[in-house]
Amino acid sequence: MTPVTGTTATAESAGRAAIARATALRTRLRVPDGPLGTSPIGTVPILWNNVDIEELRLGTDALTILDEIARTGYDGTQLGIGFPEGEALRTALAERDLHLAEVYASLPATIDGPSDDALDLALERLRLLAAGGGDVLCVALDLSAGRIEAAGRAADPATPQLTAAGWTHLTDVLHDLGRATLDAGARMAYHPHAGTLVETPGEVATLLAATDPELVPLCLDVGHFLVGGGDPVAAIEAFGERVTHVHLKDVDPAVLGRLRDGELRGFTEAIRARLFTELGSGILDLDGCLNALAARGYRGWLMVEQDSGWPPPSESAAIGRRVLAASLRRMAAVEAEERR
Repeated sequence: MTPVTGTTATAESAGRAAIARATALRTRLRVPDGPLGTSPIGTVPILWNNVDIEELRLGTDALTILDEIARTGYDGTQLGIGFPEGEALRTALAERDLHLAEVYASLPATIDGPSDDALDLALERLRLLAAGGGDVLCVALDLSAGRIEAAGRAADPATPQLTAAGWTHLTDVLHDLGRATLDAGARMAYHPHAGTLVETPGEVATLLAATDPELVPLCLDVGHFLVGGGDPVAAIEAFGERVTHVHLKDVDPAVLGRLRDGELRGFTEAIRARLFTELGSGILDLDGCLNALAARGYRGWLMVEQDSGWPPPSESAAIGRRVLAASLRRMAAVEAEERR
């Protein structure tokens, strides 16, 4: 038996204290008796290490990121770059009282639909989800040449579009992946994304009309939907039960204007300019989105996401969590007043 040294005991005590503080903060931030009171709240580690742009990866190690996610009041996380897998991930999450909310799967694609290896790549991501005890496989198309440059103005007829055969192929791949996800005891949700071949409200509507709602629910990323030219509140009201997973992301209006005017040459350049900003500091109608979700009895994850930021990541994450808490408290206060 390995003796417990003073240093080890001190570290263990500090770890328990950190978990206790994180648990207390979650309790203070949560509004269990209000609308959306049962929805768990997570965040996405892209803020620390950007998936699409290597220069925006800060190199923060996985355990430090998990510490910061717990410390800033979240219940769960998306799988991030460099995170452990399987039992090691389960242990790291349990030690911080966190849950694996989702694993993101990006499908390479052209106008003719997903690549030949897209399904296999997504099934590997599904394996990681199941091994980590996660909930949602969040699926999107990968960024595509021609669409990266047209992000924010993809409704232009000159923008590359999925062909009829491409839509059919995408539908088939998503149906196969949806079945596999259900067989694995998890849930899948499709994520429309700026800079990809499914970005605009029209393309989202086409996808939803072509796919089985049971196999292909929707992850509505309200920030990407705004960039694509849509109204997230109206989308939540229109898509109803089809929305089973939500990414809460705010948009800087000045950067979006520069993107749409062509001053910024595409999605990745806009990310470098911090297109997405802290909740409450952009044009997102957060209260409206949350009220629309509450009106239809939404109980899924609320994932606070910001692809990059100017402050340290933990500051942006903390801001997002507290702005969300304030919005949920306003909703609860209105509901309580209406009961009187």
